[in-house]
Amino acid sequence: MYDVAIIGAGVIGCAIARELSRYRLSICVIEREEDVCCGTSKANSAIIHAGYDAKPGSLKARLNVEGNRLMDQLAEDLDIPFRRNGSLVVLTEDNDPHVLDKLYEQGLANGVPDLRLLDREEAHRMEPKLAEEVTDALYAPTGGIVCPFELTMGLAENASANGVDFFFNAPVSSLEQAPADDAVAPRFRIRGKNSNLRFEPQGSENSPLPRTPEDPDFHADADGNFLIQAKVLVNAAGLYADVINNQLSSTGLHITPRRGQYQLLDKSVGGHVDKTIFQAPSKMGKGVLVAPTVHGNLLVGPTAEDIDDKEGVNTTAEGLALLAATAARSVADLPLREVITSFAGLRAHEDGGDFVLGRCPDVPGLYNAAGIESPGLSSAPAIGCMIAAQVAEDLGGLKKTDFNPIRHRVTDPGQADPALRNARIRENPAYGRIVCRCESVSEGEILEAIHRPLGARSLDAVKRRTRAGMGRCQSGFCSPKVMEILEQELALAPTQVSKHGPGSEIVCGRNKKI
Repeated sequence: MYDVAIIGAGVIGCAIARELSRYRLSICVIEREEDVCCGTSKANSAIIHAGYDAKPGSLKARLNVEGNRLMDQLAEDLDIPFRRNGSLVVLTEDNDPHVLDKLYEQGLANGVPDLRLLDREEAHRMEPKLAEEVTDALYAPTGGIVCPFELTMGLAENASANGVDFFFNAPVSSLEQAPADDAVAPRFRIRGKNSNLRFEPQGSENSPLPRTPEDPDFHADADGNFLIQAKVLVNAAGLYADVINNQLSSTGLHITPRRGQYQLLDKSVGGHVDKTIFQAPSKMGKGVLVAPTVHGNLLVGPTAEDIDDKEGVNTTAEGLALLAATAARSVADLPLREVITSFAGLRAHEDGGDFVLGRCPDVPGLYNAAGIESPGLSSAPAIGCMIAAQVAEDLGGLKKTDFNPIRHRVTDPGQADPALRNARIRENPAYGRIVCRCESVSEGEILEAIHRPLGARSLDAVKRRTRAGMGRCQSGFCSPKVMEILEQELALAPTQVSKHGPGSEIVCGRNKKI
């Protein structure tokens, strides 16, 4: 029984959870996947938009600018990589010549600071690798880049430290409301079933899985059936937010998965551009961006195509070819031979074209955070504040005096002064044993990622927390050692180690035995 149950542990659900953890309320987050940041939040452009793109007066416009403003303090508090590298929207001869003026005026109306229109010479001087066809640009110095994994995990870990429980591998199968005349019962009953249910009580050190029904804090029966009850339900279910809403409300949300394909280039070419390079809308579409990442890579993408499959995160040959051709319109000499991986993410496009946020008009106690597509990542801190304020007001939640906003990420000895790094290794030799050569990730970092609150339980979860497997070889060398560490630390059999949770186990047996 909780005051608040949040469905979805993406960046939006975790932002709401962290803001709500400022209040004296009992809160849980329910996630169908095995970890935080497993949906849209893990596969996007990693951009903090300045805020000139959204229609003035929309929720997207207001919350984008507010979320952008909050990012500096949030990045400091959560110890996450964030850089205001600035962004350029570039114009070519096939664009409407007035499009940059429109974006500039829109940005001023939205409250975006320090916007500037650049002529060809100024733009090329700022970014020498712009394509010859670029004639003008709109410069937004407040645009930035962030690590979406670290942002989501930072919000989640800080929420956990401040009293929020997390349930993983917990797909919701049904929602029920208490009768309207029942003033005692909780308003919502949330049911599901998964034999691999993982419960992470607030601020806990992780323990080997799976838990058993004999554990005092286990919330499911022997068959994995679970029931969670709450006074208030926050719907932050991403692509499935319409499914959740429509079980309870007659408002009839409809979300279309919008697939975006990307290519990630090696760190050796990460400095090809410094700013985030957007393309102005044209008869060929909105185009793709080219941007550095906070970890030193170069990112190209996304495409945009509406599909029917809410799990359709496959790339296509046609989509990747379109990326290469389209990106060349804005950036010259793109070193696409240095691609180390391609991936696709899905954005939750709601038919109304704006965020759907706040109190549901026909279901008291239900709050939506739906239709969160771009600029959702940029808006997440502001969305968290908005929803949390509404919920706290309606529940009469009182502010805590002991809320701690600070979270520290996994130790990275490579970023420290050599003397400090050597001292750390002497204190714990595991930090001197390199497991991932591409990204120089040590065994100590992987152990820390497993044993911290909401810790890693799969190869992908380790990768998101430490970058082991994100380098040039894409885990070709380090995955066996990471699997071995997971086996040892979580008391797992080799056949239980997975790539991204139950159903993605990597090893099926021993060669000689087979």
